[in-house]
Amino acid sequence: MTAAEWLRHNAGEIADLTAWHLWLSILPLLIGLLVALPLGRLAHRSRRLYPMLVALAGLVYTVPSLALFILLPKLLSTRILDPVNVVIALSVYTTALLVRVVADGLAAVPADVIQSAHAMGYRSHQRLIRIELPIAVPVIAAGLRVAAVSNVSIVSMAALLGVPQLGSLFTQGFQLHFFTPIVTGVVLSLVIALVLDGLILLAGHSLTPWQPRRSAR
Repeated sequence: MTAAEWLRHNAGEIADLTAWHLWLSILPLLIGLLVALPLGRLAHRSRRLYPMLVALAGLVYTVPSLALFILLPKLLSTRILDPVNVVIALSVYTTALLVRVVADGLAAVPADVIQSAHAMGYRSHQRLIRIELPIAVPVIAAGLRVAAVSNVSIVSMAALLGVPQLGSLFTQGFQLHFFTPIVTGVVLSLVIALVLDGLILLAGHSLTPWQPRRSAR
């Protein structure tokens, strides 16, 4: 079977695997960001907690993904093929990656801006939402871009457990000694990573219209 014939006969399956890969990459990114925001703020506001939270996050991020995929079903009483294991594992990795990013982003807010907001009567949560987070968006967006690309890569490891996504094409191609599925999986993974990176970059720009833009040549 030629590459064109294989692609034509498996177009539906490839589309399904791409959709699963995209879903399993985006959902943990959103969950991880929601969890990392309060943890990052806590680390930013407490000098004692900052080193502990950052160190713990770094330690969690070093846990091998395959080991976490295997361990979670035993801890959560879920099936090993359940996609929720992948979502939770990647949410943990995303949170671990973003905790320090959020803390450092908030720390980059100038002190005189915070003092001015306080003098204008902004309460703590109002200052966070209206002043601190918008200014910290470029730093947080940069961390999100790294986390998004990392998630797209790590998701493929779940194919070793039978969870459907583009990594399934890697195992299929290896078993059949056929390179077309492998190349297809790699190309589509790169496309997903580039699309997510571009969307986060555009979102960061739209949320910070006051930031200078590089002029296009």
